[in-house]
Amino acid sequence: MKAVVIGGGIGGLASAVALSRAGHEVEVLEQAPEFSEVGAGLSLWPNAVRALDALGVGNAVRARSATPRQGGIRDSAGRWLARQDVAAITRRFGPLLMVHRADLLDVLHDAVPPAALRAGTRVEDVTEDGLVRHSAGESRGDVVIGADGTNSTVRQRLWRSAAPPRYAGYVAYRMLTTPVDLADEGGETWGRGERFGYVPLPDGRYYCFAAVTAPAGSASEGLAELRRRFAGWHPPIPELLEAVPDEDAVLFHDLADLPPLESYVRGRVALLGDAAHAMTPNLGQGAGQAIEDAVVLAQALGTAGSPTTAGGLTAYDRLRRPRTQGIVERSRMAGEVAQWSHPAAMRLRNTGLRLLPDRVFNAGLAQVLDWHPEGKA
Repeated sequence: MKAVVIGGGIGGLASAVALSRAGHEVEVLEQAPEFSEVGAGLSLWPNAVRALDALGVGNAVRARSATPRQGGIRDSAGRWLARQDVAAITRRFGPLLMVHRADLLDVLHDAVPPAALRAGTRVEDVTEDGLVRHSAGESRGDVVIGADGTNSTVRQRLWRSAAPPRYAGYVAYRMLTTPVDLADEGGETWGRGERFGYVPLPDGRYYCFAAVTAPAGSASEGLAELRRRFAGWHPPIPELLEAVPDEDAVLFHDLADLPPLESYVRGRVALLGDAAHAMTPNLGQGAGQAIEDAVVLAQALGTAGSPTTAGGLTAYDRLRRPRTQGIVERSRMAGEVAQWSHPAAMRLRNTGLRLLPDRVFNAGLAQVLDWHPEGKA
């Protein structure tokens, strides 16, 4: 069986790894001139780490990752609202890793047969029977995988009645500091319509992110304005912003997610990752769910010599759509609460977090993290 994968990001390369390991022929079409990843850090929760292990690359990712020792949520004065016992999470579910996006992409890229990779190839059209027209000609697959992101060309071509991505109501800033020596392991801080988070990376740098409520299409405030906005927040937030080297180190974009699709499959074509279920980053599950998709898709399609294309795609849709769409909605709701700005609502939120029993918090985690690569969600 031949699979044509459209998109050479994390989800696309993960699916190429999974399918090539199962013995299938794979062709990966990436419109950028090279396979690379812009961005900063990302979290790989235990479910994502198990999926990476199933792909055979878990140890390589661990070697490039950091394991945080604490986490949780504070208010802007530094008072803890909720603390995460990372050691307990690890004992219950497995490791939590922090990795630079480019490092994860490198590991996946190196696990794909080099002959399968075609950079600088822009997809122009896709048909349900597996034909892909692109800037270098045509490709045909027994299966076509649309892993081309939130604004997926594949989805726009074949899911014409699908609703477009919906703006979450706030913008994101992502940045990396220069190496800094901090005793603080990180976490997230919630204010009034704004948030700031930071986590360590293996090389001494910190990955920082901020979310600010703003109209869609707003211009970036820039690094100097971010420093002013968060100047009065608890240490080490101002110090971390001072350690961001320059304006070019700050990435800025609107945050959006995808309304639920009726199916992730059309004929021989399947959507995967953000193309199927783009989500806000509030639960740290965007990359993890794309990697899970890749594992389940390969399992559903079977090994070379015994392909089950139609039935496999049906099984993939049945296994992945309820889980991923549920996480999209949970992430959206979490972001809405985190961005509350009315003083009374903020007091209610903060008090509720302080009083939330650990067992309730852990039960919520289990619904997301207790996934295993046998296809059970």
